[in-house]
Amino acid sequence: MIDQPTAEDALRALDPLVGEWSLTAVGPDGLPWPGDVRSTFEWHASGAHLVQTTTIDMPEAPDNVSIIGCDAANGTYYQLYADERGVCRVYGMSISGTEWRLWREGAPFPQRFTGRFEDGGRRIAGRWEKAEDGVNYTTDFDLTYTRVG
Repeated sequence: MIDQPTAEDALRALDPLVGEWSLTAVGPDGLPWPGDVRSTFEWHASGAHLVQTTTIDMPEAPDNVSIIGCDAANGTYYQLYADERGVCRVYGMSISGTEWRLWREGAPFPQRFTGRFEDGGRRIAGRWEKAEDGVNYTTDFDLTYTRVG
């Protein structure tokens, strides 16, 4: 029998995300987006995946669900994203005590998010960037998570 590594330590690194968050988005023009945005991270009943559900009170921005998990053998993380438009994407992910990152390559354009934990973990100040030409990244929008629960 082969000894298999468990994901316990890698999954515990996701604990800082668990809870309810209020989100504020600001476009590259510096103007905040209207509407209420809430995101909740909670453990799936299996304990092996973190489920993120985001509701957005803005017609042009879709509600979405993401499943976050890891590969216990090498400690890598992935996020499976799906939204109400029918868009599904897979992001690579990393998380530490100070930073949360997501990234993807491919059509329709590469994207990346970098968020920094602030205020004792009660805030995540981040930025989504995209490379519509496939090479040069520009700000898509700034996104701040503020813990509410």
